[in-house]
Amino acid sequence: MKVLFIGGTGNISTASSRLALAKGIDLYLLNRGNSNTRIVGAKSIIGDIGQPDALGELKEHEWDVVVNWIAFMPEDIERDIQLFRGKTKQYIFISSASCYQTPLTYPVITESTPLVNNLWDYSQNKIRCEHRLQKAYRKEEFPITIVRPSLTYDTVIPIAIGGFDKYNTANRILTGKEIIVHGDGTSLWTVTHSDDFAKGFVGLLGLRQAIGHAFHITSDEVLSWNMIYKILADALEKEAKIVHIASDFICSVEPSFTGTLLADKAESVLFDNTKIKTFVSGYKATIPFAEGIKRTLSWLHDNPEFINIDQQTEEKIENILSVYRSQ
Repeated sequence: MKVLFIGGTGNISTASSRLALAKGIDLYLLNRGNSNTRIVGAKSIIGDIGQPDALGELKEHEWDVVVNWIAFMPEDIERDIQLFRGKTKQYIFISSASCYQTPLTYPVITESTPLVNNLWDYSQNKIRCEHRLQKAYRKEEFPITIVRPSLTYDTVIPIAIGGFDKYNTANRILTGKEIIVHGDGTSLWTVTHSDDFAKGFVGLLGLRQAIGHAFHITSDEVLSWNMIYKILADALEKEAKIVHIASDFICSVEPSFTGTLLADKAESVLFDNTKIKTFVSGYKATIPFAEGIKRTLSWLHDNPEFINIDQQTEEKIENILSVYRSQ
């Protein structure tokens, strides 16, 4: 297969790029060439997808599959439909599991769970992207597949506050400072290593049966937030000094956390992966968080330039703790 990844060197996509190459796929990466990540064996097209008129080389190709890892707005989708109409046999949009109904009326999420999240612009825009693609599929037979990852990690720390591309909470654990866990920490969540995600995702490339369908791809390991933070602390070989604070209170003090908390991680979520397992025979996530987070921390140790202790995030954490104690 001849496959184009728009992006392909990020936290989620790097593992999929490497696995695609290992499977013998003829992989092209379209990006601006700014990433330090090198995907050995992939062909490179240097350019900005946001400026398609300058991508003369791209227009010379036809593809079995096009994957856009970095489309966030409906106008991105409109551009891609125009650019790849008649040029690809499958177009895969990377959406988000945060698009699912918030708050949930039923805790087990399948691909038929309604898409509605009025608390986060990010999710609303992803939903609009999906709607435009579904319209293109229905009316023009534009060959779409939609994939909805949920808190997938490799080079980032998958926690709610002071994590992801920030090292703040890890550093607070290392230095004996208090950390914040939202709610009472007993709500349930799933984190997925990108190597596991890649197994399901690469299985969808070129799969004709997947045209018109949406999939989420997650681990089956279900952990409470208390356990997620405890496993992180164990991997750091420290004890976590946890302060439990209600999500509503956190967001009232620092509204910038509304998207990642009230719109995403504040309540229990259980993903039913029956569909991806049905379409991609043998798919199974095999990397538990206790192993995966050690890989992440080891990578950060070897790449210290990515250890980001963000001052603004630190001030927000301290402000929440201060206001909480002053009640």
